[in-house]
Amino acid sequence: MTLLRRRFICLAGAAAGAAIFPGGASPQDQSYPSRLIKIVVPFPAGGPTDVVGRTAAQHLSSVLGNNVIVENVAGAGGTIGAQAVARASPDGYTLLLGGTNSNAINAAIYKKLSYDPVRDFAPVASLAIESDVLVVHPSVPAKTIGEYLDYVKANPGKITGGATIGIAPHVMLAFFMARSGASMVLVPYRGAAPLLSDLLSGHIQMTIVAKASALPHIQTGKLRALAVTSDVRWAELPDVPTMRDCGFTDFPGYQWFGLLAPAKTPIAIIDKLNAAINNGPGSDQLGTTLANLGLERKLQTPQELRQLIVADAQRWDAIVTATGIKLE
Repeated sequence: MTLLRRRFICLAGAAAGAAIFPGGASPQDQSYPSRLIKIVVPFPAGGPTDVVGRTAAQHLSSVLGNNVIVENVAGAGGTIGAQAVARASPDGYTLLLGGTNSNAINAAIYKKLSYDPVRDFAPVASLAIESDVLVVHPSVPAKTIGEYLDYVKANPGKITGGATIGIAPHVMLAFFMARSGASMVLVPYRGAAPLLSDLLSGHIQMTIVAKASALPHIQTGKLRALAVTSDVRWAELPDVPTMRDCGFTDFPGYQWFGLLAPAKTPIAIIDKLNAAINNGPGSDQLGTTLANLGLERKLQTPQELRQLIVADAQRWDAIVTATGIKLE
């Protein structure tokens, strides 16, 4: 048999397979999902990332007619859970609730990272973006960023700011301090819940925190908002300026959340999951649910999500470099 004839037979076989399984999908891909799907949330239960993960799991369960659960694998700023998914079988049954923290900031902030936030994952679908707000305890006599900075400079070493170490609000707070020249005592926390508890009780004076966590306390007067990180003002707080309005033109505005699979997950499975998120029954309700959580719905193809991840990693690398933050 000549080499040319062998090549023709191989190509004919491949074409026949493609006709039986469109898009190169295998029989296993076409029957997907046939068992439990697990979404790994790399942060503790109850936090913003966890809530997004559980919302996505409930939606996928309904659309796919298959059980989808959340497993919290927390620790080290989301690196432990992300690593677990990066090393999982690329069969569509283990997914990551990824985002700015695990797939952009970690590569810049940790000296040694056991996974590549871009190369080791196959983007599935974006879910939402989130913005934050700089808030102070009402005992702080400042109603604007300018007044706050004057107050900090007049009381050196007396103002404490809190941050959950290693995630976006921590980097934002450090970036704010670097850009403004404000010197304050930074108190580290392991989660948003104890941080907010201490802020509401006045044990610390300020923080930068997610919209969903802060807005109810701002609306009841328990916290005072000085500026939001988004590009435009929040509809709920029309009188509160953006950080850009306050002169911080390069301030990071948003964090993203999305579903990722291990690299080399079949395209047929990726496309089925993306369609379930973007176009499946109840997709509009998913958007409404996320909006009620203080998040903005974001629809993207897997290719668009990959572009976002790459750009976001570069952007946060520059921001982290400006702060000098490095963690083990």
